[in-house]
Order: sequence, then structure tokens, then C-alpha cells
Amino acid sequence: MDFALNDEQLAFQDSARVFAARELAPHAARWDADSEFPLATIRQAGEMGFLALYTPENRGGLGASRLDSSLVFEALSHGCTATTAYLTIHNMATWMLASFASDELCDQYCPALVSGELLASYCLTEPNAGSDAAALATRAQLDGDQYVLNGSKAFISGAGATDLLLVMARTGGAGAGGISAFAVPANTPGVSFGRKEAKMGWNAQPTGAINFDNVRIPASHLIGEEGKGFTYAMKGLDGGRLNIAACSLGTAQAALEHSQAYLQERQQFGRPLADFQALQFKFADMATELVAARQLLRLAAWKLDQQDPEATTYCAMAKRFATDAGFSICNEALQIYGGYGYIREYPLERHVRDTRVHQILEGTNEIMRLIIARRLLVSLPVNSLIY
Repeated sequence: MDFALNDEQLAFQDSARVFAARELAPHAARWDADSEFPLATIRQAGEMGFLALYTPENRGGLGASRLDSSLVFEALSHGCTATTAYLTIHNMATWMLASFASDELCDQYCPALVSGELLASYCLTEPNAGSDAAALATRAQLDGDQYVLNGSKAFISGAGATDLLLVMARTGGAGAGGISAFAVPANTPGVSFGRKEAKMGWNAQPTGAINFDNVRIPASHLIGEEGKGFTYAMKGLDGGRLNIAACSLGTAQAALEHSQAYLQERQQFGRPLADFQALQFKFADMATELVAARQLLRLAAWKLDQQDPEATTYCAMAKRFATDAGFSICNEALQIYGGYGYIREYPLERHVRDTRVHQILEGTNEIMRLIIARRLLVSLPVNSLIY
């Protein structure tokens, strides 16, 4: 069992670290304060291949593994959590289109999504269908050679600023089997956007509602088959959970590094803070949790790459553990900084705000526990997780 990264993975990781240090970290505080969606920087990320990491090569992507992609997202989030989180969402949308749509639809949109000429939003959540995503009510009715969409989506990243919407809508009866997926240009007549939500964190990307009022799209904009949309969405969410876990860990890594420097530099009672055992123990726990979460994330990513039948369970475990640990590490780092951690001159309060939502999105951590427990209690022997 080899835990070391190979040369190609290290090169991937290094290129992302350099991009994060040069293009993300110097601007992250301003983007947060001004609620600025850094479109130019996001398109620069496209030039690096960061907008289509695991999109298949035959659709213009890098075709990277989920493990390699997680290394990149972790390194990028060290520079700006909110911007990297949007990159993960665009990656998920691009992968979904490239993996399941017709050649015609892929040829129409994939090149521009890969380059960043077009940006995408992933539209699953609704005002009354959050954790119970299969209960969504947005409907798409076939009318000749067009589908007519009616309904609304909530908490959509990039709403109002992106160009293509991947929309899950009901084409059949109740439940998951009645849901299909569509590619909807954001400028289609009948598409409208709610106000930009004022959020606790993730201020470097807009979030809002999207409404569909008799929106007509060509029937060719159906992604894959009717009734398979929820299946596609869930396949995307396994990877999405790894992505957001990676964002938590990259941010936690940044917080840990700030803590280390502060503990060694800050003097109290005539000694560096690093001399105090209580703070040594706190720092040791933070570092241990980060390493443990990172290894679980990499195991889950490997399981997904191997198409392991239990990959969904491991992805849920990794998302739950890494996002809880990431937030906890950032919060403890703020505590180490004391009053300085609470003011915006330092990045700790932003790290805390930005990582908090990771425990909610891509399935709340309570839903992750439900996925894990149901699988273990129904048919997966616990000893299979050990050996």
C-alpha cells in the first residue's frame, strides 16, 4: 500500500498551488468584501484546464481521475475557498453534460464550457425540495419538438452570472424515476433570476433563485434519456461531495499554516504561544484531524475511480468527516488568533464563514450519516470497511 503521490500527481498539485498563490490568494479578501464574482480569473483557470478536470478527453477535458482532481481542488482552495467551490460546480456540470448528453449537444456546448467561454450552473435544489431532491416539482412537458419548463430552483451557485443551466425537471410521475435533465441557455425567454442572496460566506460567487415560466427549449437539449436525470444527478453528487470535501481541506490547510506561524511569533507572558501546552495540544489535534480527513478523502476518491460498488458510501463518509473537520480546524485557528482572528484584517474569519456551508451543501452531513447508516444496517457488513 503506497500513500505517496506519483510525479504526475505532484505536478498537478504544484500547478494548482502556483495558480492559487498568484491568482487567487492575493484577491480573495477583496472578492469576499465586494461580493465580486471573478469571471476573468475563472476563465484563466479554464486556460489551465481547471474547468474540466475529470471531463472525458474526447470532450476536450483533461480526463483526470477523481483522486487527481481532488488534489487540484484542495490546492486551489488554499487560495480562495469560494472561487474554488464554484470551479467544482462548473466541473460537475461540464462532466455531466459530457458524460450523458448526445454528441450534438456536447459539440454545441462542451468546447466553450471547457475553455470557460461559457460558465454553467447546476440546478437541482428547489424551495421545497432540498435534502429530498427526488421530490422536486419543476416540470418539463414535451410539446412537439420542444420541452416547456415551468418551476423554480433555489440556492443556485452562479445564478444570474452563468450562461448554461443544467436543470433537473419532472417529465414523468412522482419520485426519482420521473426526473430528466436538460441543458437550458440562461438567456432563454422565460428564464428569470431572483435577488442575489446575502450570505454568511461564499461571497465571491453569486447565489440565488432561478425561475422558469413557459421556457421553451429544443427537445435535443434533453441530456441522455427521459427519466434518467436523477440517476445522472446522483452520480454527479458522489464526485461533488469529494470536491467540496477537498475545498474544506485546502482551506483548513491554510488555517493550520496561519496558526503555526502565529503560535511561533505571538508572545504572551514573556513566552511564545507555542510554549503553552494547551495550545500545543489544540494544534496537534488540528493537524491530526486534517491528515485523517485527507486520507479518507483520497480513499473515497480511489473507490470512485475504481467504480467500487460501495463508492457512494465512502464518498458520504469523506464528505461528512472532511467538511466537519475542515470547519472545526478553521474555527480553532480563529480561536488561537483570539481577537485578531475575528477581524477582517486576517483571513481566519473568512475561512470560518466559507467552510461553514460545506456541512450543508451537496447533501447535508445529516443526510451523509443517513446514507452511511442505511447502507451498513441493510446489507454492507461492517467488517468489510476494515479489511
